[in-house]
Amino acid sequence: MGNSQSKVELYSAIRKDHLLGMSMRSLQRVHNVTWRTVRRALDGKWPEPRKKPRQKESRLDPYKTLIDTMLKADLDAPPKQRHTAQRIFDRLVEGHDARDISYCMVRLYVKERRKEIRRRAGVGPEAMFIPQRHLPGVEAEVDFGDVHIVLAGVPTRVYLFSLRLSYSGKAVHRVFASCGQEAFLEGHEHAFRRLGGIPRGKIRYDNLRAAVERVLGLGRARLESDRWTAFRSHWGIEAFYCRPGIEGAHEKGGVEGQIGYFRRNHFVPVPEVASLAELNELVDRWDLQDEGRRLRSRTRTIGESFAHEQPLLRPLPTEVFETGRWFTPRVNRFGQITVRSNTYSVPVRFIGRQLRVLLHANDLVVYEGRTEVARHERLSGRGGSRLVLDHYLEALLRKPGAFPGSTPLEQARSAGRFTPVHDRWWAAACAAHGDAAGTRALIEVLLLARHMEHEHVVAGLAAAIRAGALTADAVALEARKAAEGDAGELPAPAPGTAHAEGPAATVTSLADWRLSHLPPDNRPLPSVAQYDQLLHRRGRRAEIEKEGS
Repeated sequence: MGNSQSKVELYSAIRKDHLLGMSMRSLQRVHNVTWRTVRRALDGKWPEPRKKPRQKESRLDPYKTLIDTMLKADLDAPPKQRHTAQRIFDRLVEGHDARDISYCMVRLYVKERRKEIRRRAGVGPEAMFIPQRHLPGVEAEVDFGDVHIVLAGVPTRVYLFSLRLSYSGKAVHRVFASCGQEAFLEGHEHAFRRLGGIPRGKIRYDNLRAAVERVLGLGRARLESDRWTAFRSHWGIEAFYCRPGIEGAHEKGGVEGQIGYFRRNHFVPVPEVASLAELNELVDRWDLQDEGRRLRSRTRTIGESFAHEQPLLRPLPTEVFETGRWFTPRVNRFGQITVRSNTYSVPVRFIGRQLRVLLHANDLVVYEGRTEVARHERLSGRGGSRLVLDHYLEALLRKPGAFPGSTPLEQARSAGRFTPVHDRWWAAACAAHGDAAGTRALIEVLLLARHMEHEHVVAGLAAAIRAGALTADAVALEARKAAEGDAGELPAPAPGTAHAEGPAATVTSLADWRLSHLPPDNRPLPSVAQYDQLLHRRGRRAEIEKEGS
């Protein structure tokens, strides 16, 4: 008999050979079995069930009754004051001198025996789930999950918001720098607009701090935050709060599993992005791709089920709800404002003044009255700073010595806004004009970025380096040439790329360039004929005076 042949196949082969006339002894020899096995195969169609092996005696046997007694007593004990395997082992050793048993023996027995005792007592299994039926367009679930990414070259933990429709399984995700209230509200707004409607029934939540300030008693009552209450009222959301802990997670298992699926399938390997806006574009694309998959044994895809569910959602409100939070910080003497323990730069002309800041989940906008004066990507964590070099250029013109070691310059280098081309032109300008004059010339070049593209300014610097032109006017002229296409398309140089090499370039002075671009002058040339009459009159008067004398 081959090793892969089952006992049923063996019995069938024996009966087949016996019908062909093979004797009992031949059947034993061909199939390599005993006479008893041949007899059983010929007498019955099915082999007898395998006998259970006799349980070996264990040193734990004398103590099993005691352990069962302790486990049965736990049925009426408070949940946090029940016997653990370690406590049972300690009691056996201390009270019954059980020196011949080990903790491992007790732990394995308690693990299986506790479940059996609870089942016989009618308590039921520890985890029990009831299938639920969800109507289209009625229910949804919301939760946050943390994911890790490489943001601008730095490993960063961010937070994935997910809103999932219970009927179709359609989910909308959004990545935020934090899981605070701003992210919570913006995630809802983004999800509702992507879905094109709002569920007509309840949306399930756990007890997020962004929505719930305090859990009241043992029921479902919650003390909600004021902004969340106003937001719910605006969008018409009916909130259902799950129980705290792992039991509450089971009440919204759909979105819990959805976040795990999304993280395993789209964030492995760890994505590397330059900004959260770039990552959220990828997330929107992944949401559309997931509409093509099927959930468990459903016959329709998520996208097909959502197409049936979407018309049944409640329409969106026409009014806009501001999800950001307003602050009114004062600008300190370093040209910075502090928001949520992080500092951000503003133009130095606002030092000492109070500005208005609108804080969103991923960015913040600074206003003077109704005019936007600065915009930053929001920092996560505490004690960070985000400084823009352009905000300090006017002050650096007066203090060029502070430019080389300034923190805004360091951050501009890290962000790629201050390139090696800037450094080479700066070094050449300082060597030609001196440190102070050369630094001021560089600052004048940086000021060009306020009304010209950054790539064109870098292209102008590269052309000026090749031509040996070390004035801001020359860089401005070459940048305009790059912008107007006079010198062809000049792509922005990559960091570390050498620009000094190449054919020598000629740089026209700014005055000559302006004269060459003036419109033609069609006026007639000036004439001095009128002045000749004055000369004749003066001569006639001199003759009269001479005759009189």
